[in-house]
Amino acid sequence: MRAAYYDRRGEARDVLRIGERPTPTPGPGEVRVRLATSGVNPSDWKSRSGLTTSAPLAEPVIPHSDGAGVIDAVGDGVPASRLGERVWIWNGQWQRANGTAAEYIALPSVQAIPLPVGVSFEEGACLGIPALTALQAVRLARLGESSAVLIHGGAGAVAHYAIQVARRRGARVIVTVSSSDKAEHARAAGAHATVNYRTEVLGERIREFTSGRGVDAVIDLNFSANAASLPAVIRPHGRVVVYGTNDAEATVPALWLMRNSVSVLPFLVYELEPEDRRAGLVELSDLLTSGTLLHAVAKVLPLEDVAAAHELVESGRVVGNVVLSIG
Repeated sequence: MRAAYYDRRGEARDVLRIGERPTPTPGPGEVRVRLATSGVNPSDWKSRSGLTTSAPLAEPVIPHSDGAGVIDAVGDGVPASRLGERVWIWNGQWQRANGTAAEYIALPSVQAIPLPVGVSFEEGACLGIPALTALQAVRLARLGESSAVLIHGGAGAVAHYAIQVARRRGARVIVTVSSSDKAEHARAAGAHATVNYRTEVLGERIREFTSGRGVDAVIDLNFSANAASLPAVIRPHGRVVVYGTNDAEATVPALWLMRNSVSVLPFLVYELEPEDRRAGLVELSDLLTSGTLLHAVAKVLPLEDVAAAHELVESGRVVGNVVLSIG
């Protein structure tokens, strides 16, 4: 099968290749999906570059955990009725070498989720990491009617879904952005207010937004950069939900957090507890079936342009998801 892969870590154009790799056969309890699309996430370029791990590669890696396509083969124990089913995928390349940047992937049947009619393969490639992360983050934030939440990185893929889910729970949403076009993108998703962290003082804007009270929760994509701002933005007994960090360590206002009983709740979407995964999948299925969820596919590139796709995501310039078309 045709696939993108790398056998060493480094810059995208130095290590990513397009070539033939063995076509997988589904084992017991598995399905094989003929992929139409593959989603590119920040974790993909971080792993490829060696930013998040320096462990040597045991075998060539086909990157990407998200994707969508059609089941074309099933292993023992999987009903034949799944053949021909449109699906989206989660954790495609988590703790395994073969991800979704290929014509086929074989993986456990439970990781291939029915894709409702009306949801495109391009949109399906945005669900595994961005949408499930957003759902878990909002769940941990315990938002309700009239809650106020600060979502960092308001134009990002996770934030785009988190804004919508928070609004469905009745929350008031303020987000950080770095430009006017990103602010517009966040407002289109439902954000009530935006803060340009390059030109505005975050604490002042939060005090205005909450009448001096502070937000009830923070949803953060870069804890190492944003932890220091917590005393200026969150109320006592608030909750800080962390789904990402750029650095291995963070300087935290520990005594202030203790005195104000603020909870810090980090999680990794790849390692959700089974009950959290089930809850996220159920809610996401309802949102997709109802057609109320807005997706943000910013760029669709052919598989051959995988290096350019990684560079786009790494640059942070693109507003929305970057997707590869497998063809």
